[in-house]
Amino acid sequence: MSDLMSLDLDGLAAELGRRLQASGDRLVTAESCTGGWIAKCMTDIAGSSAWLERGFVTYSNDAKQEMLGVGADTLAQQGAVSEAVVREMAAGSLARSRATLAVAVSGIAGPGGGTPAKPIGTVCFGWARAGQVKAETQVFAGDRDQVRRQSVAHALRVLITDWAHA
Repeated sequence: MSDLMSLDLDGLAAELGRRLQASGDRLVTAESCTGGWIAKCMTDIAGSSAWLERGFVTYSNDAKQEMLGVGADTLAQQGAVSEAVVREMAAGSLARSRATLAVAVSGIAGPGGGTPAKPIGTVCFGWARAGQVKAETQVFAGDRDQVRRQSVAHALRVLITDWAHA
């Protein structure tokens, strides 16, 4: 588990902040299983109001629908932990903010809730900017805190490498 201990969330958030500042992008987060942890990492950095526009914590399906416009049919057919849902979460958060870049996360952190098709540790990620939405699924090992921490780190890393161009 040494890799988990070395997840430098502060360093990742600081690097993302530098890139957002340089590019002029503003970030919005739409979080379910991470419960606002991505936004918390970003707001730990002084001056983050220059590039963090807002964050949505949409833990329930109702919140995903009401706050982000996720379709009831999408939730019913795909489940909250699905690439289809995080795509809609990312696009919805972008449409309901003044941000230029969005990240969305929904997953099964445990200790319960897993199924053979979607075991504990399954986390779906969505990223969006105008005209572009991408989603992917990862499966992380560990307890609830470890799954959530790895999810935050993964979301930040992908934002840095693929989305926030300095």
